[in-house]
Formats: sequence, C-alpha cells, structure tokens
Amino acid sequence: MKRIAILGSTGSIGKSTLDVVARHPTRFRVTALAAAKSDALLLEQCFHHRPAHAVLRDPDAAERLRRGLAQRGVETEVHCGPEALEAVVARDDVDAVMAAIVGAAGLPATLAAARAGKEVLLANKEALVMSGALFMRAVAEGGARLLPIDSEHSALFQSLPRGFTCGREGELERAGVRRLLLTASGGPFRTTPIERLARVTPQQAVAHPNWVMGQKISVDSATMMNKGLEVIEAHWLFGAPLEAIQIVVHPQSVIHSMVEYADGSVIAQLGAPDMRTPIACALAHPERIESGAAPLDFTTLGSLEFERVDGLRFPCVALAREALRVGGTAPAALNAANEIAVESFLEGRLAFTGIAEVIESVLAEAAAEPLVSLEQVYAADVEARALARRFVARRSPMAAGAAG
Repeated sequence: MKRIAILGSTGSIGKSTLDVVARHPTRFRVTALAAAKSDALLLEQCFHHRPAHAVLRDPDAAERLRRGLAQRGVETEVHCGPEALEAVVARDDVDAVMAAIVGAAGLPATLAAARAGKEVLLANKEALVMSGALFMRAVAEGGARLLPIDSEHSALFQSLPRGFTCGREGELERAGVRRLLLTASGGPFRTTPIERLARVTPQQAVAHPNWVMGQKISVDSATMMNKGLEVIEAHWLFGAPLEAIQIVVHPQSVIHSMVEYADGSVIAQLGAPDMRTPIACALAHPERIESGAAPLDFTTLGSLEFERVDGLRFPCVALAREALRVGGTAPAALNAANEIAVESFLEGRLAFTGIAEVIESVLAEAAAEPLVSLEQVYAADVEARALARRFVARRSPMAAGAAG
C-alpha cells in the first residue's frame, strides 16, 4: 500500500487526489494532509481520511483544527508552519508526496521531499520554474522519483517510451524525440478583441471554458503565462532545449500534449479535461487505474482545431521563454512578478493587460545571476515582488479606470 502526503489538500488538485485515492482504498493510504489556513475543510478531510498528520501554515487555523479533531475523536496530529511541513514529507511513513501547494510557498517542502528520496508527484510548477537546476539536483542526489501532474506534462510523459525517467540526462535524444508539443486551450479570451482585454474583469478571467481550477491558475491560463511556465517546466522535466518545445493552441482541450519523433511520427495523449486522469496515472505508475474521469465519446467530439500562439494577445509566453533563455534567477523573478501581478488583478488594483506589463518591467530591472543556491532564489523572489508592487502602484489608476 502506497502511503501519501498531499500538500495543498484543500485546493482543486488536492481534492481531486483525495477523490482518486478514495476509489482505491486497498492501494493507497493518506498519511498526511496540508493546507494554508482552510481549517474547516481540512477538518472534514481528516475526518473522512484519518491521516496520521495534518499541517497548517496559519497558527490560529491549526489551533481550531486541533479543537475540531478532538471534538470528533479523530487522532490526527496537528503541526504548524513550513518547517513542520518539511519534516512531515521526509517521514519514513510517507512514500509519495503530492506537491500541489500553489506558488512559491510550496517550494521548500517539495525540495525536502526530493532530498528525502520520495516519489514526488509534481503539481507545483514553481519548484521547477524558480529553482530548476537546484531542484533536479535534489532529485538526483536524493534518489527521488519525479512524476508530472500538470495535464500537459503528464501527456508528454505518457507519450514518451515506457521506462522514460524524468531528469535523466540524454533521455530525449536516446528516445529519438524531435519536439515536445504543449497544447493550450487559449483560455477565455482567445477570440476577445485585443482592444477589449484591458477592460476584462477577474470574474471573466477565472471562468475557464474547459477546466475547473483555482483563481490564480485560471488567470494564468487567461494570460497563457501557465504555458510559459510549462515551457520552463518541460525544459527541466524532460531535458529539452528551448527550441524543441512548442506551444500549440487547441481550444477543445482533448489532446493534452504531443511528442514528435525523429521519424516524423507524432504520439498524442487524449482524454476528457479532468485532472483526475494525470493524478491517477502518477499515483499508480506504471500501472493504470480507474480515475473517475468520463470516457471520451469520439462520435460527439466534432472537429479538433489547432492555432498558432498570438504573441500580441499573449505576451506572457514570450516573457517566460526569454526568462528561460536568460536563465539563472530570471525565472524566479518572472514567477514572483507574475504572482504579484495576478494577485493585484484579482483585487482590482491592476488591469488585465497590466499583468504582462508589470512582469516585463520587473524582468528589465531585476538583475539575473547564475543560480547556485536556494538563498539566491529567495532573494530574487523578494526583489521581484518588491519591484512588482512598485510597478502595480504606478498603474493602479489605470486599473481603477478599467474596473469602472
């Protein structure tokens, strides 16, 4: 039986993971659950899944959870803070870690799981975006096993030869791979006139046409920054050079990604837009198990469309590719600037088009350094956030006007 710690259990990926786990009670056991401050939902999850450990970032939420568990007679040990989370993922009674904490907050615990040699089910893009070389080194030195959860990277992984190992040098070349093709839905504004993008609202941006996701990830899809981050992630996961990674807009989200081989063959992974499929694939790898996702009905699919990425509509894609090209701490600055810009947009302090403008301004001013330590990652993150807040403040009147 595989013993699993789920980081970010109250988010969309965490809840989907618990759904898959519950379908296979003899295969998986939940050992630990972790969240930021959603103690009410975490209480219900602990009541139903009975983990040995629960971790909350917020001390007040942790105390409420302790009281709630005691009232219900649930013997789950409650921990608080990032250090406790790092300790829990490294425990001997944890075999696999679902790394699904959104943003930079998930980086330390994900690195701790890699160093401890765990099976790391990676749903946290930022671990690779912010600290790619350092994270892959931790995977190699810890003897960890890395399995992608993002639907696109899972699709690439499934389309590569059986036995492919993420992070192993030269794997793509040995497999005869020419290109990795990441598909993108194009989000809710794929056909919106560009001149209207400055006036779109947060409510419109989080209404993804195909996927049910959290707010931040949904906005990243609307700007296609999620694809830019996925290019960086694919570079590290699969050892692919930047020029071998291409994005293709595919509005139906049926083909989740494709691998083109040297002989001209293209192998694609298809499925319903349901995150339980890649989650089940990673949990049971190399076996296949039932996920709860609905099967595809090919007789009702209709046409499958493909488009080039519109650089004017989606400038965040080029910004991410440039950050990867620069390397070092540049991707960490990109990620931090994006988090602040998206947060500001969701709070009504920045126009939608201001997200890319803030990120571009931060990348132009932040000094990129060769990446040799995690301390540099944190320093670049702090610097980029401060710069982003300054640039947001300069644009706030525009945001107010756009909201009106």
